[in-house]
Amino acid sequence: MSEPDQPRPTTGRRRADVTRVELVGGVERRDLYLVEPDETWPAQYAVHERRIRDALGRVAVDVQHIGSTSVPGLAAKPIVDVLVLVEDVTAEEDYLDPLLGAGYVLRVREPGHRMVRTPELDVHVHVREVGAPEVPDYTLLRDHLRRDLEDRALYERTKRELLAGEWADMNAYADAKTAVIDEIKTRARTRAADG
Repeated sequence: MSEPDQPRPTTGRRRADVTRVELVGGVERRDLYLVEPDETWPAQYAVHERRIRDALGRVAVDVQHIGSTSVPGLAAKPIVDVLVLVEDVTAEEDYLDPLLGAGYVLRVREPGHRMVRTPELDVHVHVREVGAPEVPDYTLLRDHLRRDLEDRALYERTKRELLAGEWADMNAYADAKTAVIDEIKTRARTRAADG
């Protein structure tokens, strides 16, 4: 598996990236809830990793399981998040058509990020460029929560508290978690620096 924080390609992009957020199908109101950790999440991820790699071949520079379902012992929304790194996110013809052909549906097109999902809404595939500044944070948080029981408990407790409220959509709920995620990532970076 390659390192997700490789430098950006120097050859440039095929075209300018989109400049606004497009939610295909508009804002959706979905029931947000957590389920207890499911031992089948890694196997579900593996099925989709194979499906993605078969569809994209070498266009997929890296494929990783991210998000709460990638952390054993962590309650989560029952949605498996997959990170796919490509050389050029603007070259949608290289990855979007093959992913749609593999049965995924386009949901988000925004600067530096595309997201497709299953029709059943149980898998989200996030496409980013190699070297995108957000990528190391995904794996930093995942790896830290896999090791640190206290921060894992804090994160789960925060999610449960937030889910007691009303949210316009999943994006609003995700935004509300930002403060605690930033706090946990700061501790993770400090511990990594301390060695």
